[in-house]
Amino acid sequence: MHAWLCSNPVGVEALTWSELPTPTPKEGEVLIEIKAASLNFPDLLIVQNKYQMKPPLPFIPGSEFSGVVQALGPGVTQLQVGQHVVCMPGVGGFATHAVVPAAQCLPLPAGFSHEDAAAFVMIYATSHHALVDRAQLKAGETVLVLGAAGGVGTAAIQIAKNLGARVIAAASSDSKCALCRSIGADETINYSQQNLREALKALTGGKGPEVIYDPVGGDLAEPAFRSIAWRGRYLVVGFASGTIPSLPLNLVLLRGASVVGVSLGECAKREPQAYAKMMAELVDWYLQGKIKPVIDRTLPMTELPAAYAHMGARSVRGKLVLVNA
Repeated sequence: MHAWLCSNPVGVEALTWSELPTPTPKEGEVLIEIKAASLNFPDLLIVQNKYQMKPPLPFIPGSEFSGVVQALGPGVTQLQVGQHVVCMPGVGGFATHAVVPAAQCLPLPAGFSHEDAAAFVMIYATSHHALVDRAQLKAGETVLVLGAAGGVGTAAIQIAKNLGARVIAAASSDSKCALCRSIGADETINYSQQNLREALKALTGGKGPEVIYDPVGGDLAEPAFRSIAWRGRYLVVGFASGTIPSLPLNLVLLRGASVVGVSLGECAKREPQAYAKMMAELVDWYLQGKIKPVIDRTLPMTELPAAYAHMGARSVRGKLVLVNA
């Protein structure tokens, strides 16, 4: 097998495309021939030693991938050799093969492409957990999605619209705003040219959005929160800006608002039955055509550094996917 190996997490430049022995699955594990893997923001942070999860060195980055089961370890009965699956083990995806726990594999139904599957789990599960479970979003409510043209942002737009909400998508360019409108956003704000608070005031008649979905953090957090509606819910999804913001707690009091943490990994670990039910609903929505990953481009697995550079330049619309020939 071949894989992108990280022996020293000092940045993308330290990754090497290496030939390694193909592993043999142990008890409860399966060997996957990887067909496609997507690039998520944590995949960039982890090779820079900036992510909360720090795997033992050396490791293979790549949190999310799809492929075909090649071999079963002892005790695996829920999967079969030749079955198409998607996995999100956190590492191991930027390779030709990976061994993962069988319990972390979701079988793919017919009609679910490997490229879409590789770009699916993290963004849709995060957004569903955030909007449905944590925010209890209701039809007719208004959602502000920050960083709306990114992977989780595009997923949040589609899920919110599927739930009957009004979506205001905020992004950093006119072209990104156009993408958001093409997948269902009702209104858009280009926050590189418009004042976020003034635009929100105009679009909501001064009321503000009931739900704010924030995977960005940084300088946008406080002006967004100052615009939140009474009893609003502010979803802390991530910090793609690289800066963890500080919110004055008096704003929480004055707005009667909730600041709500969104942790997909902890949800999957602590509430496996709820997580499985959520994934089943998301797969059903995909098969019905209600949601579909926005894929910026696909690249050969060997071009991972170019994919990282594209992500680092913040020019990605939706998801980047790497494929093995």
